[in-house]
Amino acid sequence: MSKPAYLSDEARWQAVANRDAAADGCFVYGVKTTRIYCKPSSPSRLPKRENVEFFATPALAEAAGYRPSQRTQDKNTVAAERAGLVAKACKLIEASETPPNLEALAERIGLSAYHFHRIFKAETGLTPKAYATAYRGRKLREELNTPDISVTDAIYGAGFNSNSRYYETADQLLGMRASDYRAGGPGAVIRFAVGQCSLGAILVAQSRKGICAILLGDDPEQIVRDLQDQFPKARLIGGDQDFERLVAQVVGFVEAPSLGLNLPLDIRGTVFQERVWRILREIPPGATVSYAEVAERMGCPRAVRAVAQACGANKIAVAIPCHRVVRRDGDISGYRWGVERKRELLAREQES
Repeated sequence: MSKPAYLSDEARWQAVANRDAAADGCFVYGVKTTRIYCKPSSPSRLPKRENVEFFATPALAEAAGYRPSQRTQDKNTVAAERAGLVAKACKLIEASETPPNLEALAERIGLSAYHFHRIFKAETGLTPKAYATAYRGRKLREELNTPDISVTDAIYGAGFNSNSRYYETADQLLGMRASDYRAGGPGAVIRFAVGQCSLGAILVAQSRKGICAILLGDDPEQIVRDLQDQFPKARLIGGDQDFERLVAQVVGFVEAPSLGLNLPLDIRGTVFQERVWRILREIPPGATVSYAEVAERMGCPRAVRAVAQACGANKIAVAIPCHRVVRRDGDISGYRWGVERKRELLAREQES
């Protein structure tokens, strides 16, 4: 037997007044004075009609700034609904030839632009515009890595409807021209220097956009080779005295995390990786989270293995603090630059 529609506000209010259990799952109501939302059959004290507004789902109520009453749906259900709305928005962005504007996306999802922007950023760590840019950048890199495809075809294949639109954002997407990216970065100039810290050798590299690599290791020559592998045809230039001061700043942060590290970063990864790395940068020094918690913050609770892989792909040590991610049981494992370095970094942060 199907449930009544409860399409009108009057019908919904009548269901609330009657505490009609048949209406549960059809809508929720929010109380403006308390900013709490409830299911229709809630035994809570009946609010005044003028203080009530209705929402089709708990996720829409939360997007409008309400929080659930203790008697309403469990948080896992609400989180799943929010993740579903955001997943739908991501698919719309990815399927669009040109990035849709905020208002158009919000209308398709059924939210106001303000509330849509808020829940999208809360779920993904990115604004809709930043997600569209990151997705287009990934598509462009995929196209450029496809054999026997011209640069022009790659630009159009990534969703740019003209070369001029691409060149307006080329630096933001790739950090260099498309032809240079395809050739391994021959037009890119990357300055670097190798120093020593208590964790061993440390290499800091900087592109025009910002720090593009912080590498740790036992062998200085090996981490230089790692940088060369990362940018095989870029022009690598040893740092001058000014750049050495930048390296000293990074070393200082490694030795004393309380100093902080506020440097521009040149972050290059897939959409998913960049979402993970953005969340990692929000973890305060001295704190840790599990891979599962990161996945949950992204609205992708089953993506624990993918989160771990994104942490392993990070090439900007300490500035993107993948060392603050541990197993669910608190075990310290899985660090690109060695478990002992991870353990030492965490110990220093907890002491400072």
